[in-house]
Amino acid sequence: MILLFVLISFSTNAQQPNSVPDMRDSVAVVKWLKEKRIPALAVGYIENGSVKDIHAFGELRTGVPARKDAIFNVASITKTITSMVALNLVNAGKWRLDEPVARYFTDPDVKDDPRSTRLTTRDILTHRSGFPNWRSELPEGKLAFQFDPGTRYQYSGEGFEYLRHALESKFHRSLDQLADSIIFKPLGMHDTRFVWNSADEGRFAYPFDAELKQLEVVRNAMPNAADLLKTTMPDYCKFITWVLNGAGVSKELFREMASRQVTRKTDSYMGLGWVIYDPVGREEYALSHGGHDPGVHTLAVVLPKSNRALVIFTNSDNGIQIYPDLLGYYLGAQGQAIVAIETKKTP
Repeated sequence: MILLFVLISFSTNAQQPNSVPDMRDSVAVVKWLKEKRIPALAVGYIENGSVKDIHAFGELRTGVPARKDAIFNVASITKTITSMVALNLVNAGKWRLDEPVARYFTDPDVKDDPRSTRLTTRDILTHRSGFPNWRSELPEGKLAFQFDPGTRYQYSGEGFEYLRHALESKFHRSLDQLADSIIFKPLGMHDTRFVWNSADEGRFAYPFDAELKQLEVVRNAMPNAADLLKTTMPDYCKFITWVLNGAGVSKELFREMASRQVTRKTDSYMGLGWVIYDPVGREEYALSHGGHDPGVHTLAVVLPKSNRALVIFTNSDNGIQIYPDLLGYYLGAQGQAIVAIETKKTP
């Protein structure tokens, strides 16, 4: 499987936000989703630091109605969990942002490259590892640095997998176990896991392509730090609410997480594990992450200053089409500003 990263690559022909139906009208929303050729949609909206609305519409697969506790593969949103595991370990003094991860792990493919001794967690969380998205993209299928770590932005799932190996090597625990002890259990996220659980089959949102063809489900037995997290909307909203309330780290570390580490494009930057949109309104900025796998589009947007957030899960290649509508509907001018930034061409 090749994972393609899409944060919010909106079509410039997307409908305007006023085209979204009343999200309290399930009949109208299901009709809208059918017009968009999107089988299922789950939405979570957080206001004043607490969950205000969670909705689920459509079908998880043919004949199986969507439910609020439906389990979705959230694709690259997985990285938000991995990032917060690492940052909580940093906050506890058990891990260092700027220490070379080679102290704990070096991938055999790059062991003879001196740049491997300089790669840090900060480089990885800001997507400046120097790696491609996946090693399978390179001619020989082996991992290799494409530039010096820390020198420029290039999105990389491989970087997060590299970090996973380093964390697991130091703490002698899987990423799933680390996340369970740091995030999942404390927050009561009982339906969230990095690996496939056959017990979830009945409420899993199966992926669909743009023509509504059901795609193969990836039933992974090993955790992936960059992809394939399985979670529900109620669970992930607990996580986002926790982030809004400080994410268990010091104010200084939170500010660093939300600071402009490297430029992605005009008014868009990478923080530590989160994309930053700044500005998105008067004295407001957004933390965000999206995900795209075949048959999956997901998005999380956090507005720390106004204490609001929006989470969108879809099981369709068409899911991205409704991002502008939902961002405008729930987040108003701030949501529309994010759309404007992401659709703006990079100079």
